[in-house]
This record gives sequence, C-alpha cells and structure tokens, in this order.
Amino acid sequence: MIKCGVAIILHLIKRAEWEAAQAAAEHRAESLAAEGFIHCSQDAAQMLLVAQRLYPGRQDLLALEVETDRLTAPVKREPSRSGELYPHIYGPLNTDAVAGVRPLLRDPQGRFYLGEPE
Repeated sequence: MIKCGVAIILHLIKRAEWEAAQAAAEHRAESLAAEGFIHCSQDAAQMLLVAQRLYPGRQDLLALEVETDRLTAPVKREPSRSGELYPHIYGPLNTDAVAGVRPLLRDPQGRFYLGEPE
C-alpha cells in the first residue's frame, strides 16, 4: 500500500497491546517469539479478511499503519500457504514507524471496516 509516496503495511493489534507498545517504544507480537516475525498485511482488504477470519468476536482491534522505511527491523514479503503475499517484520516493530492508528469497527452484519484515524 502506498500513501503519499510512502510504503505502508498494516498490523492488527489489540488496544491494550498497542498501549503497552507505546510505553515501551516497541511492539513484540507473540508471533515474533513463536515464528521469528510479526505478521502484517499489504493493504486494508487483506487485513480485513484476516481480522474477520482470526478475530470474529473481538471489539478491541486496531490497525497500525506502518511506514516500512522507518522500521528498524527488515520486512520481507512472503507467500502464505495459499500463495498470497504477506509482509513480515523480522524483529520488533518500533512505534515511531507507526504513522497512523485506526480502530476496526463492525457494520450491522458484523463485518469489520476501518474507522477514522485516532
């Protein structure tokens, strides 16, 4: 995803985890310890599908808009089991790379959509 000439990837995070990350100046998702990287999405459509599949009942999700050129850890775009490419951050996500934070809201049918930036 390109926003004003800057490459942006999206990371789903629970509100409490984001608050803790801001205090620590970095986010270490559980997947970083378990798999060696932090899962991200390349655009909003991809991220919303992931949210719907993995977090159908959650009410506390945020989408972090991450500027890839401001990350201190490398990013690799790698295929999933389905072959679709997903960006992975191979290290902690430094919070100063986050250019925007948007809540995930639900429509009347229960589908996620992106709210206005916080």
